[in-house]
Amino acid sequence: MLDSKTIEIIKSTVPVLEVHGQTITKTFYQTMFKNHPELLNVFNHANQRQGKQPTALANAVYAAAAHIDRLEEILPVVRGIAQKHRALGIQPEQYPIVGENLLAAIKTVLGDAATEEILDAWAKAYGVIADVFISVEAEMYREAEQKEGGWRGFRRFIVDRKIKESDVITSFYLKPEDGQAIASYEPGQYITVRVKPEGQEFTHLRHYSLSTAPGKPYYRISVKREDAAEDRPAGIVSTYLHTQIEEGDVLELSAPAGDFTLNPSSNLPLVLLSGGVGLTPMVSMLEAALQGEIKRDIVYVHAARNAKHHAMKEHIAELARTNDNLRAYTVYETSEAGEGCDKTGYIDLPWLKTITTADSDFYFCGPVPFMKTVRRALKEWGVPEERIHFEFFGPAGTLDE
Repeated sequence: MLDSKTIEIIKSTVPVLEVHGQTITKTFYQTMFKNHPELLNVFNHANQRQGKQPTALANAVYAAAAHIDRLEEILPVVRGIAQKHRALGIQPEQYPIVGENLLAAIKTVLGDAATEEILDAWAKAYGVIADVFISVEAEMYREAEQKEGGWRGFRRFIVDRKIKESDVITSFYLKPEDGQAIASYEPGQYITVRVKPEGQEFTHLRHYSLSTAPGKPYYRISVKREDAAEDRPAGIVSTYLHTQIEEGDVLELSAPAGDFTLNPSSNLPLVLLSGGVGLTPMVSMLEAALQGEIKRDIVYVHAARNAKHHAMKEHIAELARTNDNLRAYTVYETSEAGEGCDKTGYIDLPWLKTITTADSDFYFCGPVPFMKTVRRALKEWGVPEERIHFEFFGPAGTLDE
């Protein structure tokens, strides 16, 4: 517990964090990696380059400061971050390293404004926040290890099958090298892949959503190859998986994690919307919902750049043919004659109103512009917040504008 004086000081810094938060977190990462380069084996380098990780950390620090006297209110956010920490293998001994370098970054950016009193208060506050994370993550490690078929750390899996789903998405079917059982998971969860491509100095870890319903003797991930673009280089891990990993090769995985999961007890109509590779958790949810005890009306909408970028099209069409409670729709940004989409352009509210009802549970995932469009439409439609569910691929961001 923090004393009232410390709480007062921390809350007084909230306006400063609002202005300087991202500068502080960028400085923090630069300092920490310089002092502890071994941590580059854990952090996503692409998210660092693109500024996603510093932004996410700045938002988390800001939220912690604003709620320092009632941390229980941000426990859902803590649990979401802790899920990723457990999947990455973050250890308690790494938290003091983070704290030391975060305080140093605050001092560097704020200069004389970061008085000893403020730094002492933040040291105390960080200690409390770190203890919360360590405690939550310890329980998650225990749960992952003690679950039937579960494990701690990373486990070796053989690529049993490698299937091309579209011009840019390939599925990998993964079976445990030891031949033992594997842990079940909730539809929407992900596994973490650890690789060290030839010529790379550090290991690289990536979260990939499980793209089929649980209950099978394998895990399946469906990976989009991230090609180079004007503003970014090609994806190190996705390119490695597409071009170097073949059937029979071995990948290291941590146990399933994540808090973006389908509520199996709801009997409301279910609407699943995906953009691009955002279909991976949606397909898992769709298959699980069709197998569930509650038969609910389901609408599945997938948006893709064009037919060549549309993964699992035939699979979804077959599910729609064999399940009378499922209606599936396709939206292509651009389409040629005969490509068979239901709408050309983008998902919008007038069109959504023609295929479903606002009295539904909505789940969506895809590129941030896609998710902003969907969320804006649902809010305009009056869909309550508790029936809107979405997942960011990468560090948590915001869809608010």
